[in-house]
Amino acid sequence: MRQLYALLLLALLSTSASAANPQVVVDTNRGSFTIELYPEKAPKTVANFIQYVNAGFYKGTIFHRVINRFMIQGGGFTPDMAEKNTGAPIVNEAGNGLKNDIGTIAMARTSDPDSATSQFFINLENNQFLNYQSPDPELIGYCVFGRVLKGMDVVREIASSQTGNVGPYSDVPKETVLINNMKINKAPL
Repeated sequence: MRQLYALLLLALLSTSASAANPQVVVDTNRGSFTIELYPEKAPKTVANFIQYVNAGFYKGTIFHRVINRFMIQGGGFTPDMAEKNTGAPIVNEAGNGLKNDIGTIAMARTSDPDSATSQFFINLENNQFLNYQSPDPELIGYCVFGRVLKGMDVVREIASSQTGNVGPYSDVPKETVLINNMKINKAPL
């Protein structure tokens, strides 16, 4: 009977481990943090993000827009403020039930709801005005696809950066906040 119980317990543990959400470790020059992704809620967005991570796209990009008590945005510019070439935009999955709450990660986009490519932001507050309200392009919101699982202190340190203008861009950290690398964490925390 003990062997049967041990076998059942092992099966349950291996099932839950294999069903764990993917995690991405973001290594910056200010420290590292880990993001848990939600593919069941935003499958196209998560697949898009993982594609950029696996391609090494984010290595050497910066957090180029930092607004304390709002969000930090990165994933599209190099330290000299050159915008990187990206793939095609993806469909907005903001109507997935996830909210732009503290510590969540969402896709950045233009006024076109379906314009997100590589850029993302991490919410520093509960930003309700960014949430999905309806499919109307003015009210569709910004797609949340994960949350910071570990290292929110690093995110807050980035958020406290002194900022200024660089050319046409505002809210740019005066000291570069570099993404050294992003990688999929094979073992859930």
